[in-house]
Amino acid sequence: MTEAQLPTKKGAADGRVQRSKRSRLLIIEAMLELINEGVLIPTAQQVADRANIAIRTVFRHFSEMEQLYNELDARIREHYLDLFRGGDRSGSMETRLQHAIERHANAYTTLSPVMLATQALLWRSPALTKSYNENQLKLRKDLDNWLPELLDVSIATREAIDAIASFNFWHRLNVGQAMSKAESVKIITGLIKNLLSRDLY
Repeated sequence: MTEAQLPTKKGAADGRVQRSKRSRLLIIEAMLELINEGVLIPTAQQVADRANIAIRTVFRHFSEMEQLYNELDARIREHYLDLFRGGDRSGSMETRLQHAIERHANAYTTLSPVMLATQALLWRSPALTKSYNENQLKLRKDLDNWLPELLDVSIATREAIDAIASFNFWHRLNVGQAMSKAESVKIITGLIKNLLSRDLY
């Protein structure tokens, strides 16, 4: 092997790596688009068609699904968390509760397809399960930040409030029971307010 051959072979290898990265990026973008359109578990053919790449390329990357899920999660994680961050956290407990649940409602509405897809895939992905559990803990701590009063309630009340403030409860009201966003917010804030009043006053 001559020195002149080495750069050629290295260049070919680098080219394959770059093509693989591009294909992976196209697959991730296609999966996100399909999920946001309501296709919670896209098939290889759907991904190939959307990404405009050969289905054999999709199958090759689908053999490394955990890595794909990791990259997919990393792609959307900050956007996901940003939707819950911020907001006016001043004022009375009732005002802060209202603002917190309204912010949750807006985030849940935007993220609904991604959250449903994540839940549908938890059984097959340790990576998504780990990320899901971490995000649930962050949301719990964020609600504590909105409502420091939660630190003074009983364990049972705190767990009940966590369930009521969850995406699953929101989705049941908003989609399963066809309640409007405003109606769902009113129900959730009312339930949490009743629980807080029972423990704090």
